[in-house]
Amino acid sequence: MATMPGPRELPSVTLLESRFTQDDLPRLRMLVDQYADHQGLPEPRRSDFIVALDAVAVNAVEHAGGGGTLVLQRSDGCLACHIHDVGPGFSTDVIPELAPGLDGHAGGRGLWLAGLLTDELTISAGPGGSRVTLTVHLPKPR
Repeated sequence: MATMPGPRELPSVTLLESRFTQDDLPRLRMLVDQYADHQGLPEPRRSDFIVALDAVAVNAVEHAGGGGTLVLQRSDGCLACHIHDVGPGFSTDVIPELAPGLDGHAGGRGLWLAGLLTDELTISAGPGGSRVTLTVHLPKPR
């Protein structure tokens, strides 16, 4: 019996790759907004994505050596923003489960917010730095 092949996963396409510091954040927000718009991410979802990436990028600036690298990719109907830093790493325990301040955590607000505003938030952290990935689903083509 012949079987039909399933949908193939397309390789990721890198749309933007940029090192950043505090001074670069306004430009990065504008560029990611333009790329997300071009890829079909509608408002208000696009603005949520920009707020989330800004929160994570600001964390990299403030807590991980003054900057990092942002990579924006499209893959399988999603936009993924990867933010890498070379800071000391951190534990995901810093992300409050409840609204910040209600659970006794002093920090983690940026990551908590990013998790609320995106479809998926993944973190890998270690002594060589951290990588936070924010993913949003793009609307299906009509």
